[in-house]
Amino acid sequence: MKKKLTKSNDKIFSGVFGGVAEYFDWDKTWTRIIGAILIVFPGNFFLGILIYIIAAAVMPEKDDTNHRKDDDDIIEGEFRE
Repeated sequence: MKKKLTKSNDKIFSGVFGGVAEYFDWDKTWTRIIGAILIVFPGNFFLGILIYIIAAAVMPEKDDTNHRKDDDDIIEGEFRE
């Protein structure tokens, strides 16, 4: 099965760093910390933010086929005939 780079469902802002961490099997916390440091400290703050916004717009959402979107409407244990 081929890996696909997608946004993470475990989001802080838009799921970009979480998606990168899931793709490379890295720890999400460290990926987010290092990503934030790389955006802030090299001196190109606006360029880093622009790249993050572009990645957030381009990266697809995760296709979660195991999770139904209408689960909120299901009440477990209530059955009618």
